[in-house]
Order: sequence, then structure tokens, then C-alpha cells
Amino acid sequence: MLPLAPVLVPLLTALLTASLPHHPRLRGITSLAGALALLASAVALFLHVHQDGAMSVALGNWPLPYAIEFVADGLGTALVLTAALLGLCVIAHALATAAGTEPAEQARAGLHPLLHALLAAVMAVFLAGDLFNLYVWFELMLIATLGLLVLGAERRHAEAALKYFATSMLGTLLMLAAVGLIYGATGHLNFSALQGAMRDPQVAAALPAPVTLLLLALLLKAGVFPLFLWLPASYHTLPAAALALIGGLLTKVALYVVMRLLGGVFAGMPGLLAEALGWLAVITMISGVLGAAYHWDIRRILAFHIVSQIGYLLLGVALASPAGAAGTAFFLVHNVLVKAQLFLICALIWMAAGHHDLRRIGGLYVARPLLAVLFLIGAFSLVGVPPSSGFWGKLLLVREAFAQDRLVWGGAALGVGLLTLYSMSKIWLEGFWKPHPAARPEGAPAHAALHPAAYAGVLALTVPIVALGLYPEAALRHLELATQTLWLVGGPR
Repeated sequence: MLPLAPVLVPLLTALLTASLPHHPRLRGITSLAGALALLASAVALFLHVHQDGAMSVALGNWPLPYAIEFVADGLGTALVLTAALLGLCVIAHALATAAGTEPAEQARAGLHPLLHALLAAVMAVFLAGDLFNLYVWFELMLIATLGLLVLGAERRHAEAALKYFATSMLGTLLMLAAVGLIYGATGHLNFSALQGAMRDPQVAAALPAPVTLLLLALLLKAGVFPLFLWLPASYHTLPAAALALIGGLLTKVALYVVMRLLGGVFAGMPGLLAEALGWLAVITMISGVLGAAYHWDIRRILAFHIVSQIGYLLLGVALASPAGAAGTAFFLVHNVLVKAQLFLICALIWMAAGHHDLRRIGGLYVARPLLAVLFLIGAFSLVGVPPSSGFWGKLLLVREAFAQDRLVWGGAALGVGLLTLYSMSKIWLEGFWKPHPAARPEGAPAHAALHPAAYAGVLALTVPIVALGLYPEAALRHLELATQTLWLVGGPR
């Protein structure tokens, strides 16, 4: 039952924390204990799979391929471990800042149950072995995210939730329709059974339309151009802990599923589809980074960078090769950690300077040197400055693009990196380097005190980010082995 532990632990923790609405201290202790237990189970599962190979468990008292199957392999467990570490850091940050000046909704009773419910859904998606199981857990992700969006009970939260709900429900309907059509064409939903059914030319010929429909649903949930407008319009209203968890994980989960399905289950996608995904990746990268360059609100800048980085992940999928898959997996792990770290830093900036608008803050380099150093580490990694983790992820993707003579795709990835440098430099120059302006929110100090515990979550994320940059070999070797079966058919047909 080890493959189920990363799903069951956060589900149980969500139930326990939800049963303690009037005991905030006990709720916090329970939440932190659950996050620690989740990380322990993720480490145990990762080590077991790394040493002994993939494992699976079938539920529902049915034989395979009809049972509900959870599969733990090298790629899935690496992402489970990454998400578990992120969950612990986010929970620690929420507890450390609950009594601070961060928006009061962090202390609301619903925050911790919803965070753990979201973690459970993410873990289940990483371990799902069939399409319907995948669909169900995507729905739990939707419900938990909606709950976090409305947690503040203000009009802006309701507007953000409505935008996210409308877009996500469209994706949900498309996904459900695609799952039904695929079942109708093959008689299966299990990944292994579908992979076997693809060997029948008659069945394979009936699948391009429903698979494309499924792909459209996943791209919508991932925030790919032009389907990303819901993301910067809703993310900035989230509490800091929820923003870090959702910003770090949500869209990447959908891209992971795209890579898993197109590279394994439905391997050998038509060349036209790969071509379309590549150009869509380029447009997504450019539109996201331009949006980031335009804005002055730190949360919106980082939200648009989510879109831009999704473009890099989609580029790796479009390259349709084992090397592209390994680069995508490494970039995914790096981006989950870096994006969450930057969102938590954004929360500390708000607590220290009293605003998210770069034009109304400043002087943080002198007042908060540790915060400045942590931001620079995250920013350099997001940009891809060597020897950061972002450098290795982008190097793998750009090198494979040039190796396939995709010069425009690779060139676009390099150019977007320069624009990323511009927008992150804007945060540094405006928020950290220039003096704090005289005009600031009424009653807000120029630089409020930050409790040392508030740095805990950021520091805990910064350590693996630095380690991935300085010592990438072990992670690269593991991910190359974990993705070596993807696109073994030789890429797009």
C-alpha cells in the first residue's frame, strides 16, 4: 500500500484539520505533522522505486485493466517528492506568518484543510494509472482551488473564483467528453491497456480526435496561449501560502499529464500535432514574458512568468524525444520549487514593505539583506543564469531544439530568457535597490519587522534550488532513466 500513502496522508490530514475549526493551535500542529508525514511517505516511496523499480496497486475488487490503478514509477515519485517538500514549506510559512501582517485569511479555519486536499489531488494525479482516475482527481484539484480562491470572502475573491471556475469547467467538460470517446473507441481507460490498444491500426486511427480533445482540455488547465487569461486575473487574490502552492504546482501538473500521455500512453503523435505544440509553446513563452514585463504588481509579474515557463515545458513535449522528456522533467522540478520560493518571497516583501506594487516599495536590500539574497537566488534560477537549476533545465531544452534543427524554437527560448531577466531586474531595482518612496499605504511602516520563523519556508526551498544548480548530475541521471521509455517510437509520426 506504499503507493497510496502520499494520497491517503494528506486526505486524512485535511479531514483532521477540518474537524478543528475552533482550535487554531491544534489545527496548526496537526497540519504541520501531516505535512511531515507526507514528506516521509514520499521519501520512502521514492527510495523504494529508485532501488527496486516501479510498483502499482489496484483497487475496486476488479482485475486489471478494469481496476482503479495507482502506479509509482521513477518520474511520478520524483514529482511526488518535490510536491511533498513544497507542501511542507508552504505549511510552515502559513503557520509562521499567521499572526503577522499578511492578509488575515491565512488564519481562517479553511486554509489548512484545503491545502492538504489540494496536495492529495496533486499526488493522485502523479500516481494515477487510468484516465478516469485522472479525471476524478483533477476535479478535486478544481474544488480545492476554488475553496482557496473564495477564502477571503470579499468581492475580489468571488470575481477571481468565477473566472477560474468558468474556464476550469470548460476544461472539465472537454476532458470528460474525451475520456468517454476514448473509452468508446478502445474499451479501456487503463494506461497500459490503452498503450496496448494503440498497436491495433484500426483503433489507433480512431484516436486522434478524442486525444486532441483531451489535449485541449489539459492545455486549458495548464494556461497555454490563448487560454491563460484566467491565471493572472485570479492568482493575485490568493493567500500567500495558497498562492505558493497553486502557483508552484497547478499548471505544471497538467503539463506533466500531457507529457505522460503523448510520450507514453498515446506515443507516436502525428507530426502536425507536434509542430502545432512547438509553435504554441513559442507564442506562450513570448506572451507570458511580455505580460510580466508590463506589470508592476509582483504577484502579477510572477503569475505571467508561470505562463512563460509553461511555454518551456510545452516546448519539451513538442520536441517528442527521450532527451526532450528528460529536459522537461528536470525543468518541471526546478520550476515548481523556484516559482513557489518566489511567491513566498513576495509574501515577505508585503509583510516588510506594506505593498505589492513596485512603485510603492523600495530599500529592501539595505533593510532586509537576507531577503535580498534569497530573492537573487530565485530570480537567477528563474532567468537561467549559470550555474543555477534554471540554467540546466533551459540548456537541456534549447540543446535538444537545436539538435533537431528547431532554430526558431530554440532561439525564442533564449530570447524569452533575456526578457525574463528584464522583468526580474525590475523587481530588484524597484523593490530592493531604490530607496523606499515617501508615499506608502496609510499606517504601513517603511520596513516592518519580520520574525525569523517567517524565513523558514523560503530557506527550505532555497536549499534544493541551490543543490540542483550546483550538483545537477544525480537528479539528471534519475530523470533520464525515469523518462527513457517516453517517445521510444522515435518521435512524431
